[in-house]
Amino acid sequence: MEKIKKSVFLISLIAGPIICIFLSLLLGRYPLDAATVFTVIFHKLGITSASSADMATSIVLDIRLPRALLGALVGASLAASGAAFQGVFRNPLVSSSILGVSPGAGFGAALAILLFNNSFMIYVFAFGFGVLAVFLSYFIGRTYNTTPAVMLVLGGTIVSSVFSALISLVKYWADPYDQLPKITFWLMGSLASASYKDIMIAGAPMLVGIFGLMAIRWRINILSMGDKEAKALGVNLGLLKGILISSATLATAGAVCVSGVIGWVGLIIPHISRMLVGNDNRLLIPTSLSIGACYLVIVDNVSRILTGSEIPLGILTAIIGAPFFVYLLKRKAGGWT
Repeated sequence: MEKIKKSVFLISLIAGPIICIFLSLLLGRYPLDAATVFTVIFHKLGITSASSADMATSIVLDIRLPRALLGALVGASLAASGAAFQGVFRNPLVSSSILGVSPGAGFGAALAILLFNNSFMIYVFAFGFGVLAVFLSYFIGRTYNTTPAVMLVLGGTIVSSVFSALISLVKYWADPYDQLPKITFWLMGSLASASYKDIMIAGAPMLVGIFGLMAIRWRINILSMGDKEAKALGVNLGLLKGILISSATLATAGAVCVSGVIGWVGLIIPHISRMLVGNDNRLLIPTSLSIGACYLVIVDNVSRILTGSEIPLGILTAIIGAPFFVYLLKRKAGGWT
């Protein structure tokens, strides 16, 4: 019976994002039925010779599919990174951007828009400065050749503040009619321009980061016990924290460089997953991956269907995430005391 439950659970984790991605292919201002979508996909895969209208093919393969795939990757990356950081820092308020990766990436993107206004350079600068921000946080947090969790958090707070100020400085210098709107819109987060090129560019670091977190997820349980307990068990703290932070940084920086700054995903999704499977990171990380992928695909569908113009994802995730997080806190605490 236990094996059946595990099998059903594993199938659910895999099937959830696939179902959400498929449903996103049906939804939009040009609605499609399931038969048309299947015909387009099967024809592309060479399973059937029957083809659909050129417009339907273009909508499914060129617009909706890359957007849904990228949304699933971004959501999974942010959620898994948030869950890993919450475990290692033993703090339920920690998210995937705790070490400054989002402000760093935001500054990199703003600087690239100011200097180059080229999409590829935006990816490069956003990813590079996101990684640099985490490196600076780690460097600041190192005291006496160790990296206490509280010092890492303080380092992340300092670096985030500096890069946020630098973003404001770039906005001040930017052309208010051309560059400033682009910077502002990028910082709000969006998948509107998603393409297979984005998946190719950012997919590699996101997948490497996700696989890294999955590979060490059982060791995160040891780190969550505290540094002294982990040392007593013979764990190389520096190496393990370095692998975890590097993996989470790759996943988060890869996500942010193509989607912009999307908040709350790395904060609330791990809490939802924890309510379903508990604190065991062997289950928590894969559950966060699946739910995070589903969540961002669903929110992205809402953003492009709700109004005539797309609502930036960062706005929607904050509007949904803040009250839902209050609900989670009240449910966990059984009411305010």
